[in-house]
Amino acid sequence: MRIDLHTHSNRSDGTDSPAQLVRNAREVAGLDVVALTDHDATTGWDEAAAEADRVGIRLVRGIEISTTFQGESVHLLGYELDPTDAALTAELDRVLGGRDDRLPRVLEKLAEHGMPITLEEVAAQSGNAAASGRPHIADAMVAKGYIKDRDEAFDGWLNTNGRAYVERYSAPLVRAVQLVKAAGGRAVVAHPWSRGSDRVLTPAVFGQLQEAGLDGIEVDHNDHSDATRATLRGIAQELGLVVTGSSDYHGTGKSEQFRLGANLTAPEELERLLG
Repeated sequence: MRIDLHTHSNRSDGTDSPAQLVRNAREVAGLDVVALTDHDATTGWDEAAAEADRVGIRLVRGIEISTTFQGESVHLLGYELDPTDAALTAELDRVLGGRDDRLPRVLEKLAEHGMPITLEEVAAQSGNAAASGRPHIADAMVAKGYIKDRDEAFDGWLNTNGRAYVERYSAPLVRAVQLVKAAGGRAVVAHPWSRGSDRVLTPAVFGQLQEAGLDGIEVDHNDHSDATRATLRGIAQELGLVVTGSSDYHGTGKSEQFRLGANLTAPEELERLLG
């Protein structure tokens, strides 16, 4: 059984529609189970579920929540939660609002460096997404001919140390875990030792997160080396946490390295996670 528990559609920063993503998961990647985990939004679930029924694949309804811990960005995957839960919805609205609020400030910085982009030009790239984020700004930069691809946009401009970076609100990590659990979901830390979060997500912190309700660690991810995977797998086993693997697929928004099914979750781990 082939299981991929982390993918993105154009309801956040992927390029496939939810239906296209599910269809590709089944017909191109040969997956048996796929999770749709758009950033801070569940708006693609219904479309994805209808296509999953049509093509014969199990859909896991998920979300990737933007959180912060000790000053570092950390992403939290939530699975099979109640999207109408009032406390969770309020927090997600605040996170999405943070994306929208920083957009004009990022564009101001780009304009100061000779790369003017309008809000309308970003909106043209974000389409059906729940909010316009940095990937959509990057796509607008590409469309204007300022840079060649998203990687160049992030490396020089939009990443934490980039010339056009602007802070935004993210949910506190422990609170996000608690909100996912209170909404009936399962909580897994996404790619925990990538992008600087290894500095704060120590083995002791994973223990604290487990006490808050954490269910698992996304171990097998393209941002993790073999050595990192081995260490994280050991931490998960010591704490009794589920081990997941996934592609973090974004369609053409990420390189072929992140293709559907690039990393997989073992069937027994999915059973532990969702029952």
